[in-house]
Amino acid sequence: MAVIVPIRGVRYNPAKVGEVRNVITPPYDVIDAAAQNMYYERHPNNVIRLELGKTTPEDNETNNRYTRAAETFQDWLQQGVLTHDPKPSLYLYEQEFEVGGGKLVRSGFICGVKAEDYSKGSVLPHEETLPKHKADRLNLMRAALANFSPIFGLYSDPEHVVEAILAGAKDKPVPDIEVLDDSGVLNRLWVISEPKAVQKIVQFMAEQKIFIADGHHRYETAVNFGKEMAAQGKDGYDFVLITLVNLYDKGLVVFPTHRLVRNVQNLEAVKLITDLAADFTVEKLPPGTALNAFLAKLETAGATGHSFGIYTPEKLFYILKLKDESSLDRLDLENRSAAWKRLDVSILHTLILEKQLGIGSRQRADESNLTYTRDENFALASVDNGSTQLCFFMNPTKVEEVTNIATGGEKMPQKSTYFYPKIVTGLVINDFSK
Repeated sequence: MAVIVPIRGVRYNPAKVGEVRNVITPPYDVIDAAAQNMYYERHPNNVIRLELGKTTPEDNETNNRYTRAAETFQDWLQQGVLTHDPKPSLYLYEQEFEVGGGKLVRSGFICGVKAEDYSKGSVLPHEETLPKHKADRLNLMRAALANFSPIFGLYSDPEHVVEAILAGAKDKPVPDIEVLDDSGVLNRLWVISEPKAVQKIVQFMAEQKIFIADGHHRYETAVNFGKEMAAQGKDGYDFVLITLVNLYDKGLVVFPTHRLVRNVQNLEAVKLITDLAADFTVEKLPPGTALNAFLAKLETAGATGHSFGIYTPEKLFYILKLKDESSLDRLDLENRSAAWKRLDVSILHTLILEKQLGIGSRQRADESNLTYTRDENFALASVDNGSTQLCFFMNPTKVEEVTNIATGGEKMPQKSTYFYPKIVTGLVINDFSK
């Protein structure tokens, strides 16, 4: 089962950098070029220079964003901008945020986890990955010998054993770090170094499986990196930084990821809507329907069946609802379980994107005809301004669907889940040399 370890985490020194808010970022994979520039300008010691450095036309094998990240990391350690915690520790991590007008707190802990092949069964994926993203992360790990951002994992603890141990091990009520990030999430971190508490949690997790919620590319990269270093006779490089959250945590929230269709030849929205009636009941909403009203209706439809929303260039919303669930069992999907076939995202990809639009696995992988967004307003705007042909709106994937698919040894299509809020980058760094 899962092997976790306490780490001597690397953290920012407030005496050197001032407010921690100015040196943290979201995960690298949600940062676009504009945000990258903004974080560069915000503070000279912002973690963006380590996690997602800029490229230049002069880059070569010996001077590039990976080598610069490595050099910067060592410089900041020598200058005291970053410092190692004195003892191997776990890090209690709370995020307080608002959803639907109410406040929630998601609690977890940061540690190292042994990065092993999925076949070992200790850490399980739920989504497919893309090779180009793994190559980027591997180059960074090779150069810097560090993890600058944790992946996000889930474990099962219905009795809340780990939370109780962590709460009892706090040596003070005030967190070591408390910072409000750009998305309005309040992040709190306590260093937990009490040996008995740490050992109890390590022992508890030795009986658990970990389900990757976010960070599949980084985890698979860590597995490959650990193997590379072991082949060179170097041990201890096969543990990756991870934030672990209980599946039964009341603050565990999943948002949907919507699909934007583009560059499909001869796509006529009106004809598509007509063709979809073969598999779905189609409800056209009145012109002028507000986005919030549409999303509420989509949520209601999803509570009783597999449902999707469509927004077209005619500024019209449609609700699709699958007519006959048993038809999914007749789909020619070799080696796919009934549970996989009944995922909303699987139904969308097979019965709509592939069957009606010719958007298969290759097009989804290279994103030539399909891109993704979590922002409903952006989705509407992209259709209205013509950069997108139409948008498919999704209901969120259920957490139990994630764990069922992972336990069954399958993977969901890319971008099936969006766990909110994102884990902040820069609170704790894993230095393989310590």
